Amino acid sequence: VLVSVIAGAADVPDGEKHIYKSTKEAELPLYVFSPEEKSDAPRAAIVFFFGGGWQGGTPTQFEPQSEYLRTRGMVAVVVEYRVGSRHKVKANACVEDAKSAIRWVRSHAKELGVDPERIVAGGGSAGGHLAACTGIIEGFEAKDEDLSVSSVPNALALFNPAVVLAPVPEMEVDEKKLNRLPERMGVDPITLSPYHQLKKGVVPTIIFHGKEDTTVPYRTVEIFTQRMVELGSQCDLFGYADEKHGFFNLGKGDGSMFIETVTALDAFLVDLGYIEGEADVEAFAKAYKKD
Repeated sequence: VLVSVIAGAADVPDGEKHIYKSTKEAELPLYVFSPEEKSDAPRAAIVFFFGGGWQGGTPTQFEPQSEYLRTRGMVAVVVEYRVGSRHKVKANACVEDAKSAIRWVRSHAKELGVDPERIVAGGGSAGGHLAACTGIIEGFEAKDEDLSVSSVPNALALFNPAVVLAPVPEMEVDEKKLNRLPERMGVDPITLSPYHQLKKGVVPTIIFHGKEDTTVPYRTVEIFTQRMVELGSQCDLFGYADEKHGFFNLGKGDGSMFIETVTALDAFLVDLGYIEGEADVEAFAKAYKKD
């Protein structure tokens, strides 16, 4: 049975609220943005995970992208997952929750009007890491769920994601940052490092990253992309000169980077056959800011 309530002002007011998971720390909601026009055919879906270093953040981060993509005929979902500051958990619990969210959407595909074989996982920074983990990292599944339903998405959309969490011979690393990771991860970081766990068969991926990012160095996504291509997977990297961490958010600067990244994401989704027609992100962004 699909139980839902419309979210209140303290949540994500324009999304339909569902509890996708109950944990000892909290009940975890996600918020669904469905297109206004009805469709007899199931739609593609995208599931977004917010950033915040596995410590904080809010699902409202990807509300603008979700609002846009529902105008393009996709079902968009933003997810609340457990984080260190609110729930006293490590990143391994965050990964488990991300997998639970993908599985919940696939399990409820019929009620949501979603095609279970056209689900994208997306996210920014730590949320980009979680999305990448759903597509790459094995294990870390919740024990009480139906594991016959896959938690692996059909495509990935990653915004300045953390994809290298352990040393790599061909890349200089920030030793201080790496030394902090074991405490944050709750497990050996290499087991949750998407780059180190890459294998053949990873789903089509698009990455957006600022070349001046000092939080997650651009070099990390370069070597990730190179390895993905070597393994035979599609990985489209969009690097932006002079841009730093979080550059893609609608509230950053003049909004031009939101328009650029969402326009490129739109084209990626069109190429996959998940949406069709022409994008007009600029018009959406202007109207959205007025609202």
